[in-house]
Amino acid sequence: MIDDPALLARAEVLVAAYAAAGLTVATAESCTGGLVAGLLTAIPGSSAVVERGFVTYSNAAKSECIGVPADLIAAHGAVSAPVARAMADGALAHARASVAVAITGIAGPGGGSADKPVGLVHFGLAARGNTVRHLERRYGDLGRTEIRRQAVADALGLLESVLAPTS
Repeated sequence: MIDDPALLARAEVLVAAYAAAGLTVATAESCTGGLVAGLLTAIPGSSAVVERGFVTYSNAAKSECIGVPADLIAAHGAVSAPVARAMADGALAHARASVAVAITGIAGPGGGSADKPVGLVHFGLAARGNTVRHLERRYGDLGRTEIRRQAVADALGLLESVLAPTS
């Protein structure tokens, strides 16, 4: 994914805009396994923007590294809106970044169910002084690589939205 020209171009613009705005990023990634942080750090100058990345693939890592309550995971499952929000909030709390994006989902090929099918991905976006935002995507069973690529693209979209003026 780091060699995807469209994603690289978006990441380059994002890194420049965040640097100009004095913003920094932390990531908390499960199903993408660090791909968002990897994409951003492929851009020269990203050290001014990327504060840290957490790969919290297991439930234990979500709790231990970024403070997601185990009872929240038990109640809703790791792939859920409450956990995505808690991941974003936890990443922000455990970093010195101004913005955190979190991703948790089912990339497949297995692991899906009727309620939580392959291709379901939840995102959280936390920014200092703002309410944590949530985004849910149901990409469908497009294959593991494509689900993860689309999740990275949507995570970039959330990070880009921080820069968009509100009306």
